[in-house]
Amino acid sequence: MGAGDDCAVLEYGRTGYYQLFKTDCLVQGVHYFPDTEPELVGRKALARAISDIAAMGGWPTQAVVTLVLSPNYQLGYAKSIYTGLSGLAREFGVSVVGGETARPATSTGRTAMISVSLLGLVEKGRCVMRSGGREGDHIYVTGSLGGSLKGKHLQFLPRVWEARWLSEHYKPSAMMDLSDGVAKDLPRLAKQSCLGYQMVYQRIPRSPGCELRQALNDGEDYELMFTVAPERAEAMKGEWLKTFPTLPLTNIGWLCPKDQSMGSELDQGGWDHFQVSVSS
Repeated sequence: MGAGDDCAVLEYGRTGYYQLFKTDCLVQGVHYFPDTEPELVGRKALARAISDIAAMGGWPTQAVVTLVLSPNYQLGYAKSIYTGLSGLAREFGVSVVGGETARPATSTGRTAMISVSLLGLVEKGRCVMRSGGREGDHIYVTGSLGGSLKGKHLQFLPRVWEARWLSEHYKPSAMMDLSDGVAKDLPRLAKQSCLGYQMVYQRIPRSPGCELRQALNDGEDYELMFTVAPERAEAMKGEWLKTFPTLPLTNIGWLCPKDQSMGSELDQGGWDHFQVSVSS
């Protein structure tokens, strides 16, 4: 499997496993403010990629990191980026096995970019694509949504353990992480499953102080969104509550035939990588 999912899925020499491959970049002024603490910048750079590995039901293994910095940054700034990144790597057992450093073409101003290429593994029977959703499947999200710019986007914890639990006990039919907001990501999941969707706006779990519009559109929540057959939903919710008592799990709707879908009313929302900037 190539483009279209959270990660590329590759054949692997180890019997019974796929290799997952993800690349992600973090750009100053787009994904974080210039005055953000560099430790948090490094942490987020790796956390974003780990979140995508989690969305496939896998666990992360090795990373290669490329850092682009203007020459007017001090060496301590670069070291602090790696400190934040390495701390999260240890937490999830990721080995940082190489990388590259470079400077931008222009020496004016302060420019920074971090690119992370991350490998992971997943058992073939537990790999979850976006494309496996079935008509009638319930749509669930973890946690609460919206307001990520207030700090969550820098300090979120990738849902690796939650996704691993799901893939073992109640394997979702489809799953992805919410990086661009429900308004952008739910239509993507439904499209990959060749279906439409119905959503109940009143059920959307909002972060404190957030309106529905923010919960749908802000993005960078890095929660899981997945689908599961309705006959398994009640048992799953009960076991989830026992296993993850502090993390809410919310049914926000269901998958349906395309001709019964809510249509494109969400498609113009969510995070736009080419129009939105945290510095604007």
